Amino acid sequence: MADDSAGQAKDPRGVRVVVPAALWQDKILRDHPELASHLADVLRAIAEPDRVLPDPVYEGRRRHYLRGAGPSRWLLVVVSYEQEPARVISAFGNRKDPRSWSK
Repeated sequence: MADDSAGQAKDPRGVRVVVPAALWQDKILRDHPELASHLADVLRAIAEPDRVLPDPVYEGRRRHYLRGAGPSRWLLVVVSYEQEPARVISAFGNRKDPRSWSK
């Protein structure tokens, strides 16, 4: 693992995704301090999501949803595949079901 990475995982397609340490500390935990003890859940949302959807705004980004993890009903992790390696750009708890989710 690179020194500037808080963690990394492979997505279901086998693509390596990193969580940049600076982004984890300076953005994600600043905006969502409730995620401080949930880095392992973020990595699991990358590797074993319950649902993956394309980002509705940005091409090259995907939203990974993991149910029952993190501080809310869903853990939502946004991954940018616009660079190599792919990287997490946001993560937060979400109460709403993903679009087109069927229980």
